Amino acid sequence: MSETYAKRLSAILLDAVTDKDPQMQEQVCGALCDFGESKPAEVLSACEEHLRLHEKLAHPYRTIILRAMEIVVSNHISELDKDTARAIILLASNEMTKVKELVSDWQQAASSVLVAVGRRFISSVMEELLSKFQPGLLPHPCTVHTLASLSVSNVFGVVPFLTSILSTMLPMLGAAKHDSMKVVFCCALQRFSESILEYLANLDQAPDPTVRKDAFASDIFGAYDILFHQWLQSGGAKLRLAVVEALGPMSHLLPSEKLEEQLPKLLPRVLAFYKKHTETVHVSKSLGQILEAAVSVGSRTLDIHLNSLLAALHAQICVPVESSSPLVMSNQKEVLRCFTVLACCSPDRLLAFLLPKLDTSNERTRVGTLQVLRHVINAAAAQMEVKKPVILSSMKLPLLDTNNKVKRAVVQVVSAMAHHGYLEQPGGKAMVEYIVQQCALPPEAEIQKLGADSEALAADSVRAISVSTLYLVSTTVDRMGEVLWPYLLEFLVPIRFTRALSPLCRSLVHLAQKRQEAGAHAPLIQYNGNVHLPSPYAITTRLLVEHCGPGRWWRPQLCLLQAVSSHPYVGDGRGAASLRLLNVLHQDIHPALGQRWVTAIPLLLEHLDEYSEETLSQKEWEEKLLVFLRDSLAVVSDNTWVCHLTLEMCKQLPNYNGTPLEKNFLYKCVGTTLGAASSKVVRKHLRELLETARYQEEREHEGLACCFGICAISHLDDTLAQLDDFVKSDVLRKSAGIFNLFKNRSESEANKVRSALILCYGHVAAGAPRELLLARVEADLFWNMSECFSTKVLGIKVETQDPALRLSLVQSVCMATQAICSSAHSSSFHLSRKAELVAQMVEFIRAEPPDSLKTPIWKKAMLACTYLVTLEPALEEQVQADLIHSCLHRVMAVLPEPEEGDSPQESLYLDTVQVLKDLLTSLLLWNMTPLGLQVMLEHLSPWIKSPRGHERVRAVGLSACLLQFFLQHLQISALVPFHNLGLLIGLFSPRCADLWPATRREAVSCIHSLLYLQLTCVGFSRDYQDDVAEQLLSLKDGLVHPDPAILFHTCHSIAQLIAKRLPPDQLINLLLTLFESLGDPDKNCSRAASVMINCLLKERGNMLQEKVPEIVSVLRSKLQETQEEHILQAAQHSVFALATHHCASVVSNLLGSPLPFDSHTCTLWRALALEPGLAAQVLGLLLEKISKDVLFEESQAFLLSSTPDRVATLLPLAATCALHEVASAPASGPAVLELYPQLFVALLLRVSCTVGVQPPRQLQAKERRSASSGLASRSLEPCSSAVDALQAVLVRGGNEDVVQCMELDGGWQLLRTSAGHEEGVTRLASAMAKFAGPRLPLVMKLLFTTQSSMYEVQRVTSTAFLAELLSSNVVNDLMLLESLLYNLMARQKDTSARVRRLVLHGLANITLGSPDKVQTHSPQLLTAMIGGLDDGDDPHSLVALEAMVGLARLMDLVDAWDLHAVLLHIAVRIRPFFDSERMELRSVSIGLFGHLNKACRGDCKDVFLEQVVGGLVPLLLHLRDPHAPVVTACRFALRMCGPNLECEELAAVFQRHLQEGHDLHFGEFLNTTCKHLMRHFPDLLGRLLSTSLFYYKSSWEDVRAAAPMLTGFLVLHMEAEQRPQVDLEQLLTALQLLLKDPALKVRLKAVKTLGRLVKFA
Repeated sequence: MSETYAKRLSAILLDAVTDKDPQMQEQVCGALCDFGESKPAEVLSACEEHLRLHEKLAHPYRTIILRAMEIVVSNHISELDKDTARAIILLASNEMTKVKELVSDWQQAASSVLVAVGRRFISSVMEELLSKFQPGLLPHPCTVHTLASLSVSNVFGVVPFLTSILSTMLPMLGAAKHDSMKVVFCCALQRFSESILEYLANLDQAPDPTVRKDAFASDIFGAYDILFHQWLQSGGAKLRLAVVEALGPMSHLLPSEKLEEQLPKLLPRVLAFYKKHTETVHVSKSLGQILEAAVSVGSRTLDIHLNSLLAALHAQICVPVESSSPLVMSNQKEVLRCFTVLACCSPDRLLAFLLPKLDTSNERTRVGTLQVLRHVINAAAAQMEVKKPVILSSMKLPLLDTNNKVKRAVVQVVSAMAHHGYLEQPGGKAMVEYIVQQCALPPEAEIQKLGADSEALAADSVRAISVSTLYLVSTTVDRMGEVLWPYLLEFLVPIRFTRALSPLCRSLVHLAQKRQEAGAHAPLIQYNGNVHLPSPYAITTRLLVEHCGPGRWWRPQLCLLQAVSSHPYVGDGRGAASLRLLNVLHQDIHPALGQRWVTAIPLLLEHLDEYSEETLSQKEWEEKLLVFLRDSLAVVSDNTWVCHLTLEMCKQLPNYNGTPLEKNFLYKCVGTTLGAASSKVVRKHLRELLETARYQEEREHEGLACCFGICAISHLDDTLAQLDDFVKSDVLRKSAGIFNLFKNRSESEANKVRSALILCYGHVAAGAPRELLLARVEADLFWNMSECFSTKVLGIKVETQDPALRLSLVQSVCMATQAICSSAHSSSFHLSRKAELVAQMVEFIRAEPPDSLKTPIWKKAMLACTYLVTLEPALEEQVQADLIHSCLHRVMAVLPEPEEGDSPQESLYLDTVQVLKDLLTSLLLWNMTPLGLQVMLEHLSPWIKSPRGHERVRAVGLSACLLQFFLQHLQISALVPFHNLGLLIGLFSPRCADLWPATRREAVSCIHSLLYLQLTCVGFSRDYQDDVAEQLLSLKDGLVHPDPAILFHTCHSIAQLIAKRLPPDQLINLLLTLFESLGDPDKNCSRAASVMINCLLKERGNMLQEKVPEIVSVLRSKLQETQEEHILQAAQHSVFALATHHCASVVSNLLGSPLPFDSHTCTLWRALALEPGLAAQVLGLLLEKISKDVLFEESQAFLLSSTPDRVATLLPLAATCALHEVASAPASGPAVLELYPQLFVALLLRVSCTVGVQPPRQLQAKERRSASSGLASRSLEPCSSAVDALQAVLVRGGNEDVVQCMELDGGWQLLRTSAGHEEGVTRLASAMAKFAGPRLPLVMKLLFTTQSSMYEVQRVTSTAFLAELLSSNVVNDLMLLESLLYNLMARQKDTSARVRRLVLHGLANITLGSPDKVQTHSPQLLTAMIGGLDDGDDPHSLVALEAMVGLARLMDLVDAWDLHAVLLHIAVRIRPFFDSERMELRSVSIGLFGHLNKACRGDCKDVFLEQVVGGLVPLLLHLRDPHAPVVTACRFALRMCGPNLECEELAAVFQRHLQEGHDLHFGEFLNTTCKHLMRHFPDLLGRLLSTSLFYYKSSWEDVRAAAPMLTGFLVLHMEAEQRPQVDLEQLLTALQLLLKDPALKVRLKAVKTLGRLVKFA
């Protein structure tokens, strides 16, 4: 391309820079850079010329061009010639200095160009810059700035110039008047100084190694003098900050004597900036450089200003980092760097300043000081070595600080101390103790203290840091082993370090293992008089208790720690860590434990690994630990050692006063160790435990009692003796006793002591050996329990009302009686106190609140009664009745818990119910006769009939259990009559329909058991399986179903089964009982009674037949009052009887009922279908009413209305509703089948004529009156009633599948609407063809007669139905194809466009139903479709659309010769639709074009190939169509076009990229396509480009954006010889227009394409 074109292209791009959108500007910049990649010189020349010629171009646009130039220069600096470089330098210099004012972006861009060029042409750039940097003249600020930037980017090239630059600059400094210029000079001096320092640091690589610092010293000092003495004094804030920044690096270049001379003035001035500027990081950085320079020359001035330096720096370090910006954190790093410099030169004065700061109470001061201290400990270790004692002693007050931020800082300091040997000094152990204290912090308390302004609490909390620090110090700092071992052992026992146990144990395990490796068999713990170390017994006790249970962290609402013994998983696995430490220390605890613990402890650890905190069983885990302790005691077998361990355990009991779970477990451990001790030791410690127990804490009672119970296993006599002595003492009296501990004890405190003692007796009974228990249970246990429970007032026994005391007695009696029953001799044991104990338990049950379950007293009391009942002697009848009544009255009335999961109350209630079942069955065992069973069920009868559902379900469930138990344990020695059978079955039968499903199931179980009881009573064996009775169980599933019809049908079946097995003499009792149940408050049960009565009467005698007149009379009087099922059934029978003799009269009468029919009328209509012959008569009469009368009336509701309203006529509407009711009855099936074709066609046409039709006027008025009066009224829609009737006919005709299919597809809803009616008819026809094929011939015959109907809607409906039938093969199978095609083709000239469209749709459906017949009829089919393409009477082209759809479907099946004859005609006819505004026309026409290509594959004539080539561009561009169906059609069409283009590579591209379901990267695809087009079809370039230009004006912006993309890729891949095909002028003009397009994406693509036109350059 000529040079003129290159300029034109560049000019277009440069003109586009002025676009207002930033994205567009960036794209233009990118296009210029792309152009510059291939033609850097030309682009740079064009940019230079454009800027030079357009002087008035705004600076933002000049900035973009300069940025593009800078990028091109940077990427092609090696390709630039001197002339181009010189021109660029001059331009950039001119741009940079064109205006005196500072315009940052523009001038910065020009400066960047100069810097980029200066990387190679440094001499030319320096020459230009120095020409504008003349002595005596103040330069432009950007000139100075550029020199500074060059000095950084090209150090070796600029530094040799700096001597002259500095000498020239020095006089200029005095001439600068404005602060902005002075700031520029300061920045330049800073950069120059940094460049010089870098040059001097790399002299071995420098071009001139002779350069020395002295060469710059005088000039730098001269500049320093002006900056410091003049500018710093009078400048603004920005200037002063720039001066300070510059002074830092400049100080390194000052002569040493000058620096020493200036420091007394320099340091105070720099420090003063801390008070004047908020962002102090630059000040701190500069100060650090000055301090380093001062130290490097050995300045003594620092000593004078040290205090002020330290004060200023300390103030900076105390700024809170959490609430500040990242600049503050950077500032603190620079400040710490300053402290490092000062620590190396003046460590004594630094510490003298810092350490007193630790004594302050100010949080920030203390935290900042600790931060500095930690830094200097790490950074100046050598200087701090001799200061260790002083530093340690200064930490006393910080160790006492409770602020969490201070704590974190202290922990970090201690960590640094540990790594540098501080903790080995005196006072180091205090640091270790502090770390352990922080490890014991509760997390929640720490979070509360940290406050809302802290960050990363979880990761950076005090406890987390302390834990990691302790472990890190223990494992990585070798020298800390002697400090931490055995010192850390001292923290194991104190309770306040409980939270630290896990990290302590981990560290101790590591230290112990290291010591074991060093000395194999030496004891790990060397006491050597160290009284602070815990004894082996203390360690064992502490670690054993610390992992006893699966609890959680403490609860914040209690504001105290929860029991630590219940936390083996918290604190990173405290339990496992404790066990591992025990395992390591086994030799020191006792030598004999090693072998045992080596195998036992890993098993315990494995158990912890198998479970989690949520799943671990507390009871199971405690039992494992107690077994572990018991086995350990057995292995040791040393009474002295056991005594010491017991003593230590008792000694540690008070430590767990605040943690009852751990204390209770420790009590169990005490009991276990006492079991292995001597009798003397047992008596002594048991007495001490009784005297020292904290009875006021009820939660401690259980632990004390468990201790006595465990001890009683081995020492029953000693345990009872100590309890007896304690009971006989004065402790239970109100007056003073022998123990000072119990003086002046209040009644409440005494009750707590008695409660604990009673519980102890219960646990002793549970733990005592069974062979010793029976002899002592009454005299020593029950008697003492009674004594403890009651008190004497004036010599009279008075029982307490204390609930805790009651619960203790109930639990103890329960444990004792359970222990008695578990004895081998319990059957012969006679408990004389049995009645007394039962009465006591009943009294407790009655005393509890009747409607709630808050304590386990009921459960425990009933459980005790259960065990008591089984013992001799038997209870009296009245006592039994009182017991049963009390238990039922309490348990049944409890309100159910809300269904919110397994709540504790729900679990307790379920346990209580199970205990009640056991109690009732135990009582039933004493009288296993039908009479005994009836007595028991009589107790339950009021609850079985209760109006409250939860009481019924519980009572019936209990009854089922009793009956099953009775049946299993009944022993029949002779035949006995079961006189109560009818009464009991009548009690449970109505419950089979209870509102609660569980009650229904249990009621069936009761009836099942009663039937088997009857069989057993008459002599059948226990294992006899009765078929009738077993059928009851199979009916349970029907009772679960919520559908009342299924439920009552199941009840009917149950009644049938009962009737088969019920003895004749029991029928009256059963019926009477059921009649009573008709008034049951549960309506379901009342209806079930009615069902069962009818069934029984039907099975045993036809009594209803005689009462038909009477039932009709009752119907007329009661029907409006009730909806009971038996009354409704009677009404149905009555109407059926009347209609048998007077069918027409009944039908006429019922048709006169008000519309809409009420439920009673509907019921009566359905009754007419009970007999097929009668139903057929009724349906015939109704069909006549529907067909003969006028379907609707047209009336104009408003004068201004353009279309009249259609209003349904009353009689056909009533007949339709009646037909629906009759057909809804299951018995109407035969009658519906007889009239199926007439019913189907009549109702289908009725639906079509009622779409959009309003109800009759009188119904509308009735609805309005109901609405105004506030009464609910059921609306009646004519179309919906017809659809409902049609559904009913289909169902009764055996075509439920059709109804279900339509329901699933939404077809019924479509039928009801005007917009969806056609589709609804289509779906109905499809369903009929699929599921009701044999019915179609008669239906079609009737529909043919409606094709000439006067109603267009009926013609449309019938045509739609018939058209859809062609999509099914059923018409071919039924030999209906020819007649159906003939009928549809005859309707091609119908006046309705809807009918014509449906005809074409139907003709195309032959491809689905009878594809083998397409070729036979291909000429007629193609003629019809082409006629549809040419249909000119359809303004919306819907007929043409249907024709194209049909052609696409026919394409693969019609005769090839017939198709080729019309191929070109079709292609030409559909081409205008490619760019239609309607999406459907675009997608279908493009899809059809694809089918045309597919049809002529391999046999494509040149004339059709021309159509393929002409359609290629539209297809490619419509891939970006905004509508997905069009895109899908384009994908298909392009895949089909590929083979016809005779280019395998292009066809492969189409197949690979355009598969359905694959994402399309349009740019990549278009690029590849254009590459192959240009390679194989180079002659098409001009045509493709001209076609793409047409779409530059498309109405869719995505297509408009794709068009220049296509142009760009075509140009990108064309060859040089194709250039004549391109009309560059036209192309550039079109692209220029696109640059003004309102859509940004279009402009962006246009610019991208312009960038690709570089090929023509």
